[in-house]
Amino acid sequence: MNFLSHLYLAGDSEGLIIGNFIADSVKGNAFNKFTPEIQKGILLHRKIDSFTDSHPIVEQSKKRLREKYKKYASVIVDIYYDHYLAINWNLYSDISLNDFTQNIYKIILNNHSVLPEKSVLFTKYMLQHNILFAYSKLDGIEQVLNGMARRARFQSNMEHAILDLKEYYPLFENEFKLFFPELKQFVNLQIKI
Repeated sequence: MNFLSHLYLAGDSEGLIIGNFIADSVKGNAFNKFTPEIQKGILLHRKIDSFTDSHPIVEQSKKRLREKYKKYASVIVDIYYDHYLAINWNLYSDISLNDFTQNIYKIILNNHSVLPEKSVLFTKYMLQHNILFAYSKLDGIEQVLNGMARRARFQSNMEHAILDLKEYYPLFENEFKLFFPELKQFVNLQIKI
């Protein structure tokens, strides 16, 4: 899952939200320097990634892309799934996507002092392009994929992945809709632990 899904799944806790947001920038045991609630968010993010990466429905989505995009197939699927969450937002939330994203931006800005440098840099980009809301539009997804392609260390071809999304749109959406309730159930159990 990508940023929108992680932030949605974190619920109402600022610590879980911040932990989920910064988790990819916090390697190994470096999470120990954060507050217990942020630590819990970082660990939750890692559990979400593990659950997602090993799920057979997600594997179907990745398999469709693997020949063209190799190891980047999983990154692309994460972005696609954020798109499907955004366009089906009313199925999962009582508040609008716009209100949700604005609230998330406020939380991130209010916690700016604890963000790792990589997260600070991404925050600027995210706010400038309203990335969380942009997931709801195909041109927003294309922008995200182009940005990922520019930042990839190897030739990823992710800039072309919008074509695959359009070609297999209903298949990816169906897989997301089957998978996401299972992920939500898993996360709810993890948060209670």
